[in-house]
Amino acid sequence: MKNENQEFFEALRLLEKEKGVPADYLLEKIKTAIGIAVRRDYGGVEAVLVDIDPDTGRFAVSIQKNVVEEIEDEANDILLDEAKRYNKKAIVGQPVEIPLATKEFGRIAAQAAKHVIRQGIREGEREQMLQQFQHKLHEAVTGKVTRIEPTGNVLLEIDGSEVMLFAGEQVPGETYYVGQLVKVYVSDVVANERRCSLKVSRTHRELVKRLFETEVPEIYDGTVLIRAVSREAGSRSKLAVYSNDPQVDAVGACIGPRGVRVAAVCEELGGEKIDVIRYSEDPAEFIAQALAPAKVVSVDIIDEEERICRATVPDHQLSLAIGNKGQNAKLAARLTGYKIDIRPESGFYGEDE
Repeated sequence: MKNENQEFFEALRLLEKEKGVPADYLLEKIKTAIGIAVRRDYGGVEAVLVDIDPDTGRFAVSIQKNVVEEIEDEANDILLDEAKRYNKKAIVGQPVEIPLATKEFGRIAAQAAKHVIRQGIREGEREQMLQQFQHKLHEAVTGKVTRIEPTGNVLLEIDGSEVMLFAGEQVPGETYYVGQLVKVYVSDVVANERRCSLKVSRTHRELVKRLFETEVPEIYDGTVLIRAVSREAGSRSKLAVYSNDPQVDAVGACIGPRGVRVAAVCEELGGEKIDVIRYSEDPAEFIAQALAPAKVVSVDIIDEEERICRATVPDHQLSLAIGNKGQNAKLAARLTGYKIDIRPESGFYGEDE
């Protein structure tokens, strides 16, 4: 029996090493499994004691029965004379502990125990994976393309796990190939009884933010803050930044020497254009900045509570301010949170956004 116990504990240690599941967690699951098996095999006995000590190699299972003068519950009662076989000091009214030999476990009980143990191991692995995935939540991670499905979904390998980049989370017009390394944003961790996985996106606006954090040391160390991001994936993004240090130009830090920093982010996003603008606590100034590359003559806040404003631009800048299919105005509105009515200096009405 001692050798069998040693093999059992060695198996536990091997599982911990190979699967990354803590031995203590497995032991608790195994204790529970044995308890369930014994209750089934012994006609519904209520009190089952399982003692598993990897330090001493002890593996003992026992049941408790109530010592009574007259048996009312066959599964949980025992007469005094029989109780004294297990404990000479047994008395009526007190429980007595009855040790069980491992061989007494029935075949059904053993199978049930194995099933629950396997289930416990799977749960442990799932819990470990969930904890691992939680560290990636709201971060940008690199995935390797392993398969491209006919539906357009792309299977990625991220730290040894398979993650699906669904077609709806891909940048329009992007193409992928097996072996390609792709940056994605982890928007959620999805878990169910069978497995857990990451929900990833290439279109999420936070991906832009995370990529700038990687490229710009001043953002990483907190000197420059990203206050807002708006994005039309695959086309254009706007990034509002602010510097905590008067000596550091927030916009310049993000663009980088000869534009290398912003260019690196644009390249990672497949050539998406990015406007880096200076954030201001003054809504009018912020809105004027947000409408770049158009020059703004003035911004009037019409209703601060409803967040409505009017921006006036030179006549020749009107189409630039509005943008192709209203894109520039839309992105500015999302960035600032204001509904922007753009008008030319000549007085003709522009477009509402």
